[in-house]
Amino acid sequence: MQIGFFFDQTRCTGCSACRVACKDWHDVSAGPENWMRVLYTEKGKFPDVFVSYRVAPCWHCLDPVCMPACPVDAITKREDDGIVIVDSETCLGNTECNEKCLKACPYDAPQFGPEKGAKMRKCNFCMDRFVQGKLPTCIEACPVRALDAGQLVDLEKKYGDIKAVEGFKYAERTKPAVVFKPKTSTL
Repeated sequence: MQIGFFFDQTRCTGCSACRVACKDWHDVSAGPENWMRVLYTEKGKFPDVFVSYRVAPCWHCLDPVCMPACPVDAITKREDDGIVIVDSETCLGNTECNEKCLKACPYDAPQFGPEKGAKMRKCNFCMDRFVQGKLPTCIEACPVRALDAGQLVDLEKKYGDIKAVEGFKYAERTKPAVVFKPKTSTL
């Protein structure tokens, strides 16, 4: 089994409720460390403009390149569900390791706090909630229901198998576990 995310770009308003819920649930301090990011794309000139938003958690890739980049094997992928997790205690930290996992990830999912020696952390699919059969907090927080999660095969059956969206390029090397409903530009 491989878990994954669904993101409906046509619904997202960029409100950041998912980002705030994630930081709050995981007690991530205010500042640059964001396990869920909301990215913005704008094209065109008034009155012909195109605006879209895109969430950016860890996509729990089928073949995560962050794992072999970690010199101490602090990043692993659970066999039962495909969730990519980090053992922050094993992590060398951003000073000693030079952030190799962050540099390897094409989606900038690994996150380090701004302090010297900060350990790597990232979206863990709300593991504490997942083991209780609950959805990640970002999904429950979304007021426009632009997010969903579950087994990747079930998401593909329900929503289709579109793997690209404005501002996101699917990497065949890593195979991110995500399905999109893209907002299309007429520009």
